[in-house]
Amino acid sequence: MKKIVPWIIPVLIAAYFIGRYIYMKPKFVNGETIPEFALNENEQISDLQGNYVLIDFWGSWCGPCIAEFDDMRALYKKYNGKRFNNANNFEVVGVAIETDQKRWERAINKYKLDWKYQVLDLSTSLRFFNSPIANQYGVKEVPTKYLINPEGVIIGVNLSFEELDKMLKAKLTK
Repeated sequence: MKKIVPWIIPVLIAAYFIGRYIYMKPKFVNGETIPEFALNENEQISDLQGNYVLIDFWGSWCGPCIAEFDDMRALYKKYNGKRFNNANNFEVVGVAIETDQKRWERAINKYKLDWKYQVLDLSTSLRFFNSPIANQYGVKEVPTKYLINPEGVIIGVNLSFEELDKMLKAKLTK
């Protein structure tokens, strides 16, 4: 019995972290086509085909999301309106998982999130992200990001801003 006891705690800890990793892992991976969702009353995510698109799941209540806004604004400013070898433009689609529309609107204004596509994904529980788009994409934590190519295929999941910059820079028209 004494030989087993020292191994129980490390095994339980490892099982917890492996289980958490599997649970938190984004639903989609590189090479998969993104599911459809509405950007507004008149546009769908598929309407952005022909562009590189960064789908950013965030929340006004999320400290790490807020910490990334400066980098997100810089990336958007650097690549939006630019021509790429195989794409017309670069767009950011912010999908905010929120329980309150007013908090979402205040956050967009406060943090100067000036990209055109801002989507409110209303949830009744921020603990379980039970909002329609988050469920569709299997989002279990924020921030979660998907980089989509002009054909609507995922080419990057949760990339750092340095990795995003490098990928987009390589695709610019020379």
